[in-house]
Amino acid sequence: MTTPDSAAPAADLATGRVVLLTTSHRVAPGLLSWPAWQALRGADRVLCGDGGHPQLPYLREAGIEVEHAVPAARELVDYCVAEGGRSAVVITSADGESALTDGLARLAGSGREAMPDLELLPGSYDLPGARLLDLVQVMDRIRAECPWSGARTHEELVKYGIEEAYELVEAIEEGDREALREELGDVLLQVVFHARIAQEHEDEPFSIDDVAGAIVDKLIRRHPHVFGEEAAETAEDVKEHWLRTKAIEKQRDSVTEGVPLGQPSLALTAQLASRARTAGLAVALPDGEGFGYELLALAIRAKEAGVEPETALRAAARAYRDAILAVEATAAR
Repeated sequence: MTTPDSAAPAADLATGRVVLLTTSHRVAPGLLSWPAWQALRGADRVLCGDGGHPQLPYLREAGIEVEHAVPAARELVDYCVAEGGRSAVVITSADGESALTDGLARLAGSGREAMPDLELLPGSYDLPGARLLDLVQVMDRIRAECPWSGARTHEELVKYGIEEAYELVEAIEEGDREALREELGDVLLQVVFHARIAQEHEDEPFSIDDVAGAIVDKLIRRHPHVFGEEAAETAEDVKEHWLRTKAIEKQRDSVTEGVPLGQPSLALTAQLASRARTAGLAVALPDGEGFGYELLALAIRAKEAGVEPETALRAAARAYRDAILAVEATAAR
């Protein structure tokens, strides 16, 4: 890519220069790199086939004249090669300039043409997370134009959120990287979908920006060792900071508050046991007989040993599934 120090004036180029200037719609228009502005200001012609390109008003403000058409490759090459070399910058549209680039490639590949220097110059770059903006825009359109998605409520989407969470767990357990990426996307979709529905609430609307802003604030508050002056040398120190900050925020009367009773029973038992142990509460097991109380005792024992009972049972269940498959295969033979 051309840099400010290496960019040559148009007059010094023997055969001229064609610059294809790309920009990202995910970056505010007008925020172009210095090499991009340098190329635009030094060009003999600036061309853009998209009359509605978001960069055009800002180029006009900067005093850069833009022609709202892109000539064919032959015409552009002849223009740049003529008179000792002239430069042209083509601001590409969202769909690209395939006709022009294909034509330039054919002329350059023939080996019989005097060709200008061809350069692809990114004028703006996507920041990490930029594709999330695309997701928000796509969800906005789907909500407005899709008969099914446009009618959904939070309550109707609950079952899908649960299903996607379990599919994510399965992808992690199976070690399937491709499935993991896909299932993370499906879980993310649930967040964006619910946030989009929430925008329409008559009394208490909120958006995906409110959701993201709230979790950013929470993460900063609960990581004083990263964003503040607290020190944390071990994972246990971090956990202590998190729990202390959370206790101050929530001001709960019981450690059981905030524990969802609708979650799977093993996970529920593990979370209650963890809350009680963290609070330093010595809680005797309730009196009772039957499998439920036996499972309760086993789950608490697992948690005390540092084992997640839900994860342990799922692993054992997968081994049992494999044993069933083996028996079925033997029977089939």
